Amino acid sequence: MKKIMVTGCHGQLGIAVNKQYAENREIELVNTDVGELDITNIDRVMELVRQVKPYGIINCAAHTNVDACETDVDNAYRINAIGARNLAIASTEVGAKLVQVSTDYVFDGRADRPYFEFDATAPHGVYGASKLAGENFVKAFANNYFIIRTAWLYGEGKNFVKTMLRLSETNDKVRVVNDQIGTPTSADELAKAICRLLVTENYGIFHGTCEGFCSWADFATEIFRLAGKQTQVEGISTEEYKKMNPASAPRPAYSVLDNYMLRLTTDYRFADWQDAIAAYISTF
Repeated sequence: MKKIMVTGCHGQLGIAVNKQYAENREIELVNTDVGELDITNIDRVMELVRQVKPYGIINCAAHTNVDACETDVDNAYRINAIGARNLAIASTEVGAKLVQVSTDYVFDGRADRPYFEFDATAPHGVYGASKLAGENFVKAFANNYFIIRTAWLYGEGKNFVKTMLRLSETNDKVRVVNDQIGTPTSADELAKAICRLLVTENYGIFHGTCEGFCSWADFATEIFRLAGKQTQVEGISTEEYKKMNPASAPRPAYSVLDNYMLRLTTDYRFADWQDAIAAYISTF
């Protein structure tokens, strides 16, 4: 039986990965979160990985609070960069495959067409910079790795969808940014892609988002429609949002990712974002 180690197992993606492997009798998951493993501690990482000797490591652990990263800089780099480095070093020692989950924030957000995997990176904030540092550590220290960049992720846990539905309970109208464009992505869809890649030797950098794109305001409108809510969405600019939330970190204006490498090298296709959110809402 192959062992697969999952870090950040209690997060949205970690939960989705567990669901994917729930019926697989050939895989034993070794689930860890911050309580079981501090990925920023190289000694602890090496000790556990040597003990487990996993076939693969799926790193779902991350400091994902974009605003908090701007002031919690050291922890952002410890978790997003050093943590990834430690897992990369450990994976190489035991011959494990490593899946490192990254983000659209590694790009500058100024493109006028979807980003390919080999486009130049230029993060604006600490979150994106720390995740890019993690990518670079993985490329430097892991022998067999899959770096998968995703965006606008939602699943079981705190996310934009849950926030909008909560706001709809007490508001007839919500104000949502309409000039940031990206792709809402189901954690279940991303977990499926990870599981498909992990059993291959198709290593490298991949983009992994649902198909299509929209603004945050469009996304909120679709959430309310699917959930049967009457709440109206008022689109506002990023500039207006920053006036209301001056501590907010910079966000990419355009962060649509093209799943180019998946399309060229695999037969896996993500669901369209509207179909994926409809499936998600139907579970409530």
